[in-house]
Amino acid sequence: MRRATSVGRDRLISLGVCFGKFTKTRKFKLHITALDYLAQYAKHKVWIKPNGEMSFLYGNHVLKAHIGRITEDTPEHQGVVIYSMADVPLGFGVTARNTIDIRKLQPTDIVVFHQADVGEYLRDEDSMF
Repeated sequence: MRRATSVGRDRLISLGVCFGKFTKTRKFKLHITALDYLAQYAKHKVWIKPNGEMSFLYGNHVLKAHIGRITEDTPEHQGVVIYSMADVPLGFGVTARNTIDIRKLQPTDIVVFHQADVGEYLRDEDSMF
């Protein structure tokens, strides 16, 4: 904020980190720029194996075969932060099932629906902001 004071108000476009934007239907869509802040305070986390990282970073959902660990008692349709096995935040999504049901699934079943990942910086660079 201190650096922004050296720019005139008529020339200042924005200040801070863009967490997301409102769609035309007035719903808020989180951007991947919010990941660092979400990861600090996330109650529910999912760690994916190295063989599933690239799939997730290309915008695909997380399959049961890719799950390394998951926070206990994670409910269905809960927002989660996706981590690599080295505890690097990769993105966020929404669980498709609760933790108990996930254990009973087939390896090809979807566990977490993809919402955003760090690969978006490269894929959607032109339309991001």
